[in-house]
Amino acid sequence: MKRQISLLVELQRLDSEIRRLGVRKKGLPDELSGQEEAFQAVHRRVEEAKQAYEVSVKTHRDKENEYREGVDRLRKTKDRLLDVKTNKEYQAMLKEIETIEQRNSEIEDEILSLLEKMDAFRRELQEQEKTLQGARVKYEEAKKKTEEELHSLDEEIFACQKNLQGLSGDIERDLMKKYEIIKKRKNGLAVVAVLKGVCSGCHLNIPPQMYNELLKSDHILSCPNCNRIIYWDEKNVNGT
Repeated sequence: MKRQISLLVELQRLDSEIRRLGVRKKGLPDELSGQEEAFQAVHRRVEEAKQAYEVSVKTHRDKENEYREGVDRLRKTKDRLLDVKTNKEYQAMLKEIETIEQRNSEIEDEILSLLEKMDAFRRELQEQEKTLQGARVKYEEAKKKTEEELHSLDEEIFACQKNLQGLSGDIERDLMKKYEIIKKRKNGLAVVAVLKGVCSGCHLNIPPQMYNELLKSDHILSCPNCNRIIYWDEKNVNGT
């Protein structure tokens, strides 16, 4: 019976390991998703900075065109001044010239302001692109690491499952059936050690007489509190 108990303990270890590996495997895509979201957030900031810069460039170009048109209008208006025949027309032309010159001056100021904004947007875009480059490298590294770990986990799970199948064939059918029933009812934990007279599954004391029987390992015993299969871990002499 000691061999059967040892097989059950190893079976539980493999089952728990497969469960642990499965949880880790399931969580990896979420971790990578977090890295991808961080990368995409930086990418969005780059696109926003790029758009702001491009808008400032277009606005600057439009203002320069407007200024050139204003200069041309001013020139043509001054040329027409030579053809004016009355004082009233002359005064009206002077007023028009003054208005055009004032607007041209305003546009010049706007162009200077836009140049400063363009420079600021350009610097911001360069900084964000630099940040994006670092974020891309970090994400690609995380992606590669995740893929490698997923592959490694698959190999470990396969090895554990292979060993588990081998063990299952050596365990008595009724005992195996009992193990599977308890495992399903107890969230995957069917076999637990007793340490210092306490079941490590439910953390309650087992009767002293049962503990003495457990030390002999003559037959399969179950915790009277949680019904899990219990065993005494010989590595923990005297329960320590």
